[in-house]
Formats: sequence, structure tokens, C-alpha cells
Amino acid sequence: MILGLLGCGAIASFIVSNISSEDNGIIVKYFYDRDFEQSKKLAKLAKGISVCEIDEMIDNVDLVLEAASPSSVEDHGLKILEKGKNIIIMSIGALMDEKLRKQMQKVANENNSKIFIPSGAIVGLDGIKAASEGKLNKVTLTTRKPPMSLGKKVEREKILFEGKASEAVKKFPVNINVAATLSLACNRDIDVKIIVDPKVDKNIHEVLIKGDFGEFKTRTKNLPCEVNPKTSLLAAYSAIKLLKSLNENLVMGT
Repeated sequence: MILGLLGCGAIASFIVSNISSEDNGIIVKYFYDRDFEQSKKLAKLAKGISVCEIDEMIDNVDLVLEAASPSSVEDHGLKILEKGKNIIIMSIGALMDEKLRKQMQKVANENNSKIFIPSGAIVGLDGIKAASEGKLNKVTLTTRKPPMSLGKKVEREKILFEGKASEAVKKFPVNINVAATLSLACNRDIDVKIIVDPKVDKNIHEVLIKGDFGEFKTRTKNLPCEVNPKTSLLAAYSAIKLLKSLNENLVMGT
């Protein structure tokens, strides 16, 4: 499987450092970034190919992993699917745009391609997906982050946002992908609270689910990637695990 990376930042660097061709035949070969020097640097490290035009990458890969920004999904997602190539989307917030999401699903169906979404920086996604087959009465996410992670300077805990996930991803497009992941998993615009807290040094996500199945609550305390504090290490691991699972013949979970 030939893999192309759209976006050559923290997650892309992590993938290059932690996956090899021995991992279920995955070959990380093509690299595209708006900053060509960034893609050249990562391609050199991986002994791959950096490209100036994204079409050159799409035409030569089986799968594209987007790790750039929601705007990159908007700009290139449909083109990737139209060419019959699969895509893994890390900037999940882009898919909260219902029109774009449905359009991408339509194009994927027409071209026998697939859209993959990693579990990201939270736990319990399989349970949420299973519970959503029944009736859900309440789905909430409370995210607490250190000031550095949000690019804020505060001395006291402060609520930055309280509302729906669809609005949260607009206000914090690179910080709150978990809200979009949860919303898509349970097919509803969930309730979100975002807190900046100088007393914490980890990204903390608390999820509460209530429905006809009963209820459960999860709490994830994430360490950030060293190269980018806005990215949780667990999110990077989830991308690696998804890549490795694509060719596995033993499938676990929903």
C-alpha cells in the first residue's frame, strides 16, 4: 500500500518515525505540504518523494492521510475520492459541514473509495457507536487544556466556549477535533464545554453518554506531542493503529 501524506507537520513526522514497510506493507512514499521546504525535509527523512502539486501525489498512491487542516479537507478531499483513492482524515472538524460530508460520501460511493476517521484523542468510541444504535438522551464533552495548548495566557481557569460541537470546531479548528469525532460517531451535534486551566499540564477530555443502554463516562488525560502541543500523542497513535489495521484480517470493535 502506497501512502501519501497531505500535511507534513507533527502527525506526519510521527508517522514517518513510527511506521515502516514491514507494518502490513505500508510504504510512506509521497509528501505534500503548502510549505514545500517542509515536505522536502520530511521526504528526505523517509527516503520518499516531495511534490509541488498534489495531483502528482494522488495519482501515485493508494491512500492519502490528511494531517494538515480543515481547509485542506475542503480543498482536496473530493479530488482524492474522485480518483478512486481512499483518505484518512485527521482534521475531523471539516466533516461537521454537513454539505461537504454528504458530498464526500456521495463521491466515495460513486468511485468505490473510502473515508477513514481515526478514533483520535479520546477513548470509548466503539462504545459510543454501539450505544447510538439505540436512543441517546445525552452526549456531552468537557475539554480542559493547559494555556500553551490553546495559545492562551491566563492565570485562572476560564471557560472559553460552551455550546454545540458544530460551533466549537469553527472557533477552535485545530484544538477540538474530538468534538467532531464524537458528533459523527453518534450522529448528533453534541454539547461541548472548553476550559483553559493553568493548573493542568495535559489535555483532558471527559465524555458523558446517557441512553436506553444505560450510561457511561470516560476521562482521557492526554500528553501532547513534543513537536506540537496542540496535538495529543494519543491522536497520533490512533493514526498509526488505523494504518496498520487496514490490511489486517482480524477486525476488533464496531
